[in-house]
Amino acid sequence: MYKAVFIDIDGTLRNDERKTSLRTKEAIKKCVENNILIVICSGRPKHSAEEISIEANASPYIIASNGAEVYDYKENKVVFLNPMKKEACKKIYDIAIKNDCKFIMNLENKRVITRKDSASSIDDVLLTEPIDDFIEKHDIMQCLIQDFNFEKIKSLKTEIEEIEGIEIKNQSKALTNPDFKPLETTYYDIADIKTSKGLGVEKFCKYYNIDPKETIAIGDDFNDISMFQKVGLSVVMGNANKYVKQKADIVTKTNNEDGVAYILEKLLEKQKNIN
Repeated sequence: MYKAVFIDIDGTLRNDERKTSLRTKEAIKKCVENNILIVICSGRPKHSAEEISIEANASPYIIASNGAEVYDYKENKVVFLNPMKKEACKKIYDIAIKNDCKFIMNLENKRVITRKDSASSIDDVLLTEPIDDFIEKHDIMQCLIQDFNFEKIKSLKTEIEEIEGIEIKNQSKALTNPDFKPLETTYYDIADIKTSKGLGVEKFCKYYNIDPKETIAIGDDFNDISMFQKVGLSVVMGNANKYVKQKADIVTKTNNEDGVAYILEKLLEKQKNIN
């Protein structure tokens, strides 16, 4: 019997219009009512992941910033944090500014940016003090480098990867898959080298005393592979690329075909028969 399901957001929970379907919301609601935890596991910052979790009827827990944060938003309880090294953050900032790119920092309770543009969220906070002072005062869970110029961002990868103690955790799909056309903005998610969605899943299961073998992970991209390795059943979306599909136990339908709902409905049916 499965006790928890960890679900990625973009390309998984949401369709290409960035919406969670009514069918998926209903399947999630039924799972929660049947004591199956539904936990959003995303590269997004905590406040964004929380909003999507609530809107999707999921359980009040999130794994955010690619696993750097595990949070219970019902109890306002931090379960786990793995902030970045401050010197690494400063080096990433220097690369962004030198190349006239937008620099973004995910903090526990907000997202701070170096400039506002059409890709900015209404909740984003503009950096107004020297970066050294800011970094010294705050724990940063994840940094992003973002720009409208695809080739510019692509050219920065080697320089970013030379920074000690960090790792690119996620990136625009067009950077890794030639079948995807570049979107309006191109980005790298960068976090501490130990951070991963898999680590977030591991910390969540340990804290809530859940056997990882009794959990499921659903995702579509490279940063989901680490959580596939920590659960009892890994499910990859039909829209994932061939390499990611090879890393999961089963393939479900695409995000535009309610692939998440399809799996959750099968799970509910199976556990109903067991009971």
